[in-house]
This record gives sequence, structure tokens and C-alpha cells, in this order.
Amino acid sequence: MSDKPQGRPTAHSRVTLSRIMTATDVNLYGTVHGGVLMKFVDDVAGAAAARHSGGTAVTAAIDEILFVEPVRVGDLVHASAQVNWTGHTSMEVGVRVTAERWDTAGGEPLTVATAYLVFVGVDVSGQPRVVPPVLPEGADNQRRFREALIRREHRLARRKAIQDARATPAE
Repeated sequence: MSDKPQGRPTAHSRVTLSRIMTATDVNLYGTVHGGVLMKFVDDVAGAAAARHSGGTAVTAAIDEILFVEPVRVGDLVHASAQVNWTGHTSMEVGVRVTAERWDTAGGEPLTVATAYLVFVGVDVSGQPRVVPPVLPEGADNQRRFREALIRREHRLARRKAIQDARATPAE
């Protein structure tokens, strides 16, 4: 019998959180602070990772976060996440953040940020644990899975290059 859990489809992990941005969320420029959006991204990604893995998952890395459009006070912001790829104990979670502008009610939501985060499933003692494989359904989720592999290869190559550079004596 294998200790690898049964795979779960991409749809199993999908989570959306929503909130209205308030005056306490703004930066000195009058738009929502990037850190507020980063926490929101981490919250929804963590929920997706926990849902997929069936337990506690912790943030190991933020691969990328792009702020596409500013968010304003009063905007209704939605953060949607799903697990794109899984390894033995780790998962890549993709996040899309959209906003409904308060002054154009009924308008199309605008993409304001995207992000990719890496989570690790952990047991009750905080040690990494095996996570179920993701089973990407449909062409779009298969594409996301392939792209996640590319990001993983880049992340590992970058880490190795930095370690190699640190091991080289200074001239």
C-alpha cells in the first residue's frame, strides 16, 4: 500500500475570499497598500493549500506577485486561488485578485494583481508531510501545471546559483 494520498482535481482546492477595502488599508498615495493585498493573497492561497492538502500548510515562498492596477478605498476585492502543481510535500498556488470599483457598480471586475506562492504541507509537529497530487482537469489547468514546473525549475536553479556563488571565494 502506498503512503501517497489519492490525487485531487484542481477544482477541489479552489477558494475565493472577498472584502471591501477601507480607509485603514490605504498607503500615503491614497491607494490600498501593497502589503494589505499581499496578506490577502497569502490568506486565500493558504486556504486553497489547506483545502487541497487536507490539513495545515505553510507559506514557503512567494514566487511572484504582480500589481497590475491600483486598488482604491471602497473597492470590493476578490482573491481567487487554486493549487496548480504538487510535489511530494509542496504545492504551487496561483492567485488572481480582481476588484469591483465602488463608483462603477455593475461593471466588469478588473484584474488588479496575480501571484504564485509555494506552500508546504506540515504535520502537527511542524514537519513536512506528503500532500495529495493535483489532477489538473482541462487544457487551462494542464497549462498552469506545466508553467508551475517551469517556475519550480527556475526557483531551484536560482537557489543553486546563489549557493554556488556564496561558496566561491572572493577575489
